[in-house]
Amino acid sequence: MEKYNYKVEEFEAGERVDKYLSLLLPEYSRSYIQKVIKEGCVLANEQPLKANYKIQPEDTITIEIPDQKEPDIQPENIPLSILYEDSELLVVDKPKGMVVHPSAGHYTHTLVNALLFHCQGQLSGINGVLRPGIVHRIDMNTTGALVVCKTDRAHQSLALQLKDHSITRRYRAIVHGNLKEDEGIVTGDIGRHPTERKKMAVTQKNGKPAVTHYRVLERFGSFTYIECRLETGRTHQIRVHMSSIRHPLLGDDVYGPKKCPFPGLRGQTLHAMVLGFLHPVSSEYMEFTAPLPEYFSEILDKLR
Repeated sequence: MEKYNYKVEEFEAGERVDKYLSLLLPEYSRSYIQKVIKEGCVLANEQPLKANYKIQPEDTITIEIPDQKEPDIQPENIPLSILYEDSELLVVDKPKGMVVHPSAGHYTHTLVNALLFHCQGQLSGINGVLRPGIVHRIDMNTTGALVVCKTDRAHQSLALQLKDHSITRRYRAIVHGNLKEDEGIVTGDIGRHPTERKKMAVTQKNGKPAVTHYRVLERFGSFTYIECRLETGRTHQIRVHMSSIRHPLLGDDVYGPKKCPFPGLRGQTLHAMVLGFLHPVSSEYMEFTAPLPEYFSEILDKLR
């Protein structure tokens, strides 16, 4: 059983408790939160309450999430674009629109389902049944290179390299506006947005250090084509950092304009192009390049 305690801030007061908790715990749906409230698993100042309770400043909200049986994630015959593979790991070129690993209410058609089929279940088990082989991830609408571990020793090695920031990660992106400098560095701690809990933000409160390097590749007046190099790997890092300097990614309706100037574009124009690391067994440096996806190249052609 997982237990969470939250102290209600002044700006949060007046919100329904079910909505408040669903924003704090985005992995659980609002209907599921309402279910556990009905079961008496949510307390305000140690007193049970109803889903329509309006939280008050200084309330202490406690929620206990009952232990859930791990779902049985099934292999699915979904085609994969594989950049490299050996007995320890593989590097895949993830397409746009594919979720990396299953999550609550979303247990099919993910990269993990495809990997279970392709690798016949031979994936590292360190991250459990929902994330077998997954040592890092990219967003659903971000494309590009992702390393997957078949063995636990590969997983441990790659996880350590990620922690040490020694993995090469270079992305391509199209941003709104014309960047003043040809290259630059964006810094700023990244953590949960203070009021919109499904978003990340540059914030000192509960934020973790984040550094993004960018370099201009091509200018189009209203848009700029750039390369980004990550020093750190925070959730939504490039999207948050570029938005923080008023150059959000084209197509990003979370951190940028709601209306996209390119009809039919789904999500941010962000591509994990280059991925480099030391092989977990040979210690040889290996680097892989995922070609720009067709949709990305077509937008560049239109801008040119």
